[in-house]
Amino acid sequence: MGLYLSFVIINTAVFLQMAGVGMIVARLPQRIMDLSGSVASVGYLASAFALFYVTFQIPIGMLADRYGIKRFLVGGYLLCSLVGLLYYFSGSANMIFLGRMLQGVGEIPMWALAPALLTLQAPSGKGKSLGIYNASLHCGLTAGSLLGMSLCAAWQDEACFLMFSVAGLAAALLTVFLVDVPPYRTYTEKKILSRRYLYAVMKNSTTQRVLAGIVLYGAGYGVFITLIPAFLISVKNGDNVTVGLFFTFFYVVLGGSQLIAGPLSDRNSRKGVMLCGLMMAGGGIAGTPFLELPWLLGPLTVAAFGLGVFCVAAMAFLNESAPASAKGTISAVFCFFWGAGYFLGPLFWGCVISAFEFKTGFLSLAGIIGLELIALAHGSRTTTACGDSLT
Repeated sequence: MGLYLSFVIINTAVFLQMAGVGMIVARLPQRIMDLSGSVASVGYLASAFALFYVTFQIPIGMLADRYGIKRFLVGGYLLCSLVGLLYYFSGSANMIFLGRMLQGVGEIPMWALAPALLTLQAPSGKGKSLGIYNASLHCGLTAGSLLGMSLCAAWQDEACFLMFSVAGLAAALLTVFLVDVPPYRTYTEKKILSRRYLYAVMKNSTTQRVLAGIVLYGAGYGVFITLIPAFLISVKNGDNVTVGLFFTFFYVVLGGSQLIAGPLSDRNSRKGVMLCGLMMAGGGIAGTPFLELPWLLGPLTVAAFGLGVFCVAAMAFLNESAPASAKGTISAVFCFFWGAGYFLGPLFWGCVISAFEFKTGFLSLAGIIGLELIALAHGSRTTTACGDSLT
C-alpha cells in the first residue's frame, strides 16, 4: 500500500506543478514586455530556461544518485514555489529572467528524477509507470492552460503566479510526507559509480542511436510548440483560438500515447516500439504541409502520437541499461539530450524555413527522422554497461 500511495502522490504532485506551469506560460511573455518595453526580450525567456535546464541536468542526476532522489525532488518543487513569488513581486525584466533560470533548475527533478524514482518502485513495469507519469505531467499542462484562460480572465494575471507558487509548495509537502522510497542502499550503493557508468553508456553504439533519436524527439517537441503554431497562423490562416486548441490537443495526444505505449513496451521489444514511434512521427510531419485545416490535424495527430510512443519506450530502454545506483543519472542523460534537441531543433529548422519554406523544413525534419529509423533498425545487438543485452 505504501508504494502504491507513493505512486499516486508522485503523479498528483507533478500534475499540480505542471498545472501551475500551464497557467503562467502564456502570461510570462506579456509580463516581460511590460517590464522591458521590448518584444525582442520575449525570445530570451525560453533560452534562459533551457540553458540552465540543460547545463545542470546531469550534475543534479549524479548528485541525486549519491544523496537520495527524494530530497532533490522536494527541493525542485520548493524552488519552483519560490520562483512563483519572484514572478509575482518582480519589478524588472532581470528578475523575470532570474526566475526563468531558477525554474529551469527547479524543473529538472520533475522531468528526470521522479521517473527514476518510479522505476525503482516498480522495476517490473517501467514502461507503464513512466507512461502514466508522463501522461500526468502533460495533463497538468493541459489543465493549467485551460484553467488559466477561464480563471485569470476575471483576475489580475499576477494571481496565476501566486497559484504557481502554491502548486509547488503543495507538491513539495505531498512528496515529503506521503512518498516512500525503496531501501536507501538499493540506489546509493556505489558498486558502479555514476561517472564510470555514464562513460560506459556513451561508448555503447545502440545507446548512441537511441540518444540521437531522443535529440530528434526533443527537436520535434520544440517544433510542435513553436514553428507549427506559426505555420497554422501564417500559412493556413488560423487564429489565436486555433493555436490555443492546438496546444491543448498536442498535450492530450502526447500524454495519451504514452499511456498506451508504456505497457505495450513492457510486453514487447522496447526497440520495436521506438521504431513504430519514429515511423509515425516522421510520416505525420511529412504529410502536414500538404493539407488544409482542419484536415492537417490528422497527420499532426499521428506525429504527436508517434513522438509520445518513442519517448516512453526510449526512456524505459535507457533506464533498463542502468544499475540501481545510476537511475537518476540515466534519467538526467535522457532529459539532457531531449533538452538539447528542444533548444536547438526549432532554431535550426527555423533557419531552414526562413531560407526556403515551411514545406522544406517539415520534409527535411521527416527525412532525418527516417534516417534515424533506419539506423536504429539496423543497429547490432549490443550490451549495456551492466552487461544486459539490448535489442
